[in-house]
Amino acid sequence: MTLIKLGYVAMSVNLQNSSPSQTMTFAQYQKLQDKEAAIAKLKRISRSNLANCLRLLKHNAAHDIYFFRFSSRLIPLANHEEVEDWQYLRALKEPLHELGEYSKLKEMRIGFHPDHFVVLTSTKPDVLNQSIRTLSMHEALLRGMNIDHTHRCVIHIGGAYNDKEKALEQFIHNWGLIPRKIQEMIMLENDDTTFSLQDTLYLCEKLSIPLVFDFHHHLANHENEQWEEGWQRVIETWRHSRLPLKMHISSPRDEKDFRAHADFIDSTMFMKFLSKVKGSVPQIDCMIEAKQKDDALFKLMDDIKQYPEIEVLDGASFRIK
Repeated sequence: MTLIKLGYVAMSVNLQNSSPSQTMTFAQYQKLQDKEAAIAKLKRISRSNLANCLRLLKHNAAHDIYFFRFSSRLIPLANHEEVEDWQYLRALKEPLHELGEYSKLKEMRIGFHPDHFVVLTSTKPDVLNQSIRTLSMHEALLRGMNIDHTHRCVIHIGGAYNDKEKALEQFIHNWGLIPRKIQEMIMLENDDTTFSLQDTLYLCEKLSIPLVFDFHHHLANHENEQWEEGWQRVIETWRHSRLPLKMHISSPRDEKDFRAHADFIDSTMFMKFLSKVKGSVPQIDCMIEAKQKDDALFKLMDDIKQYPEIEVLDGASFRIK
């Protein structure tokens, strides 16, 4: 028997006017002659994003959803090297604290997934430094929320640069240049084009990093289709984490566009996966990556009720026997 908790990504399709990713580009910032007014605008946008995040968490709590990924675009230009006057942690101390306190009150698991610009396989110092700067911003936001940063940030391995083996070794080299608090924050995910489950296991086992298994990515990109052979190794990467094993679930849009995410989750495919891993761990936190966000979660919960081996516990969690 395994407990499954479902979550979703960044924003709701049910809440109106609740985007947590309102932005201001550097080009727009530069056009404002009054830099004090420009910083004030950044602060207003950021406060609106954080207020919408709190609305999202309250919406989630009302539907028993205690697993959520924040947008990485909460604070416009937070890690831009040419906007040095933007002291966002100081300016946003109160709303960040409120967000963290609510998530702790409701015992929510929250985290981040920075975009593909975080590349830890690069040989270029400026690319690596920018990646570390971006990761440091995510750690700072968690610190501002007073949330333990450990294993809260999922990233991909990075670019292969036409030599995957060399890139894996470059990642190991670069790992030694990354501050310890950033290392502690990171989880690695297998991707859908380059670094397979086996590649990701290689790094996670060598560097003691938890592996976030993406089943859809594995189906799109694998060296050995039999993922079951690596599942126990995935479990072992979580042995030193205080958090339950985390994975991503999504479904192909169609056969032609297999890598793209569908609007909803194919419950039949998901149940076939769960039937093979049930009982292997006490709990799996499954992050839904689907275009219809929380509606995809609600539909999946409705769809799985038909299976006799499923015991629904609340609006977003169930046990599989």
